[in-house]
Amino acid sequence: MLSAIGVDSIDALYAEVPEQIRFRGDYQLPEEMSELEVHQLFEQLGKQNRQLTCFAGAGVYDHYTPSVIPQLLNRSEFLTSYTPYQAEISQGTLHYIFEFQSMMAELTGMDISNASMYDGTTASAEAMMMAVAAGKKQPRFLVSETVDPKTVKVMKTYAHFHGVELEMIPAENGVTSKESLKMQLAQGGVAGMMVQQPNYYGIVEDYSGFADLCHDNKALFIMNGIIADYAVLKTPGEWGADIAVGDGQSLGIPMQFGGPYVGYMCCTEKLIRKMPGRIVGKTVDNRGQRAFVLTLQAREQHIRRQKATSNICSNQSLMALWATVYCSLMGKPGLKEAAELSYAGAHYLCDQLLNTGLFQLVYDKSFFNEFVLQFDGDVDMLQKFWIMNGILGGIKLSDNQIMFAVTEKRTKEEIDRMVTSLPLYKGIS
Repeated sequence: MLSAIGVDSIDALYAEVPEQIRFRGDYQLPEEMSELEVHQLFEQLGKQNRQLTCFAGAGVYDHYTPSVIPQLLNRSEFLTSYTPYQAEISQGTLHYIFEFQSMMAELTGMDISNASMYDGTTASAEAMMMAVAAGKKQPRFLVSETVDPKTVKVMKTYAHFHGVELEMIPAENGVTSKESLKMQLAQGGVAGMMVQQPNYYGIVEDYSGFADLCHDNKALFIMNGIIADYAVLKTPGEWGADIAVGDGQSLGIPMQFGGPYVGYMCCTEKLIRKMPGRIVGKTVDNRGQRAFVLTLQAREQHIRRQKATSNICSNQSLMALWATVYCSLMGKPGLKEAAELSYAGAHYLCDQLLNTGLFQLVYDKSFFNEFVLQFDGDVDMLQKFWIMNGILGGIKLSDNQIMFAVTEKRTKEEIDRMVTSLPLYKGIS
């Protein structure tokens, strides 16, 4: 290499680097290892991790992943593919993106789906910007206090830098205040409002009349939700939503330390030109054969940045494929069964914890697979105790409140082990 560039030595190559800033010591690198030694090293490091039985949720859930999914996604044509600009050589990628869109539209009951957003949080922020763009001169946007606080934080960041006036709708006993919504809409200038289903506390809210209230005031009704739950719950389309957004992690994507995940965004047909991200359409080629193409590409790579509906310039295509394979494997019966098992397990856990006399239900409302209890004791000490026993015991919401989640992976034996350990905790606390 030195000969090819006409330099005699390494010192000559770096001759222009001043001597006083050159490093002359030994690099702090470990000794070389054989392949076997590297495997043994990582096995030892892996044993330092604690495998906990997870009863935590708040937007990320411990769902089962069929083993065939990572095997398929590790194929090179999927793992290394990128944005399918050239339709003629990207039919496979375009095809599965089209299938992802079709599945998201069916699960949400909406007309159109894009593919795809980074995650549920940024999808929610993009939905807010989409509503403001559709509302033109209406700068206000309303968000229920029962929407995940993490999502609200990101939406506030987007709102701050885009001049959007984001305002919160108060919650009453864990659900969105319909009266407060009426009053805030009556003040005018509202482009849209967002709710969550099930909400942050796991409650299945009744949104009857919300869409009509919004539409009567020329505002869009947006529903954020855990996509897998729509296998058994009333869909955003059935609630009259204009836009449905959320995260696809519940479709068999592992928790994996916080990502990568995949967001979904669906809407009514009349809003299609305001939707950010890519949309894959189905057509025919010059031989009359089915073909897939990118369509309505209102992105900064194709038009002037200031005119783009969004500046998202990539997408979670690989995770969209993950969700697509999961849905195709599970089918409608499998998605429904997983949701029903999660629901049944959560209600069983709730009943068992209440029976101990150490907990009280915070919100006496219908819940799906997540619920909030008040603990008669030190929450931090209880969670540390559970961790010592191999259990991730929910998420602390306040000094005396814990939110628990159950998925189809949690067995009756695991739930019973968690509950029957409590007398031991009471004895040492």
